[in-house]
Amino acid sequence: MPNPIQTILSTFPVIVLDGAMATELERHGCQLNDSLWSARILMETPEAIKQVHTDYFQAGADCAITASYQATIDGFAKHGLSAEQTIDIIQASVQIAAEARDEFWQAVEDKTNRPKPLVAASVGPYGAFLADGSEYRGDYTLTEAELIDFHRPRVKALIEAGADLLACETIPNAVEAQALARLLKEEFPHAYAWISFSAKDGQHISSGERIADCAKTLNAFEQIAAIGVNCTAPEYIPELIQELKRETDKPIVVYPNLGEVYDAETKTWSGAPDLAAYSEHTRHWFECGAQLIGGCCRTKPSDIQTIAEWARA
Repeated sequence: MPNPIQTILSTFPVIVLDGAMATELERHGCQLNDSLWSARILMETPEAIKQVHTDYFQAGADCAITASYQATIDGFAKHGLSAEQTIDIIQASVQIAAEARDEFWQAVEDKTNRPKPLVAASVGPYGAFLADGSEYRGDYTLTEAELIDFHRPRVKALIEAGADLLACETIPNAVEAQALARLLKEEFPHAYAWISFSAKDGQHISSGERIADCAKTLNAFEQIAAIGVNCTAPEYIPELIQELKRETDKPIVVYPNLGEVYDAETKTWSGAPDLAAYSEHTRHWFECGAQLIGGCCRTKPSDIQTIAEWARA
């Protein structure tokens, strides 16, 4: 199986990612104040998720990130679902995104100025299952082997559902990143993934470890198709790209939030968003060296449209 990211970047200069799923679902009237977050909507109103994917494709996204970020065997077990039921729901996240992609792509008349969009299956960190904000701290103490065991069932389900690649996102510490990379290498040798970290400043991921050191470790894993940062304040992105490029020759992926602060207890965002035009930021990130660019929490289809407009100008 060819590397899907390299396949697109061999023809196009940038891959436009989508934007927020959960906060966009909230704008559609969904209630997400739950430990399952957007994964809950997979059970209740999957058509809302499909509509969000479609909105992002129409805005210009070259990649849909599935609604499986918080969908885990352990998480759904707390809500009384069996492992078999959970696997079906996890795989549905890929099927919904693929259906939205295929229907959209069939209707596109000019297929020369953009690639057929990818479906990237979201793999959130162990901290997302905890639903206590620890994906922004990385202070859980599981071993690499324990993290591999935690991630294995979902990774297997997502790959078997036909995802083009995995989006291992908001990873807060180095041990979890290495656990995911090892899991792919040892058990799923034909699958590809990007790994993106949550960061606390321009040099350090949420755990306090240097992002350059994380990139150096991951650079040795062929199946890690891109390395980067998500759900991090826009102000830190340029320096983080520079730090990454010091230790990896892989494509850099960035999709930050709008600079607000998330409260894990109330499941709300506060603080002032970065009001600078998103297109100004994203163009600068591209100039710094990022090649996969999108948005995370609080970003909207209109933000993704601004990326697509200059990327395809």
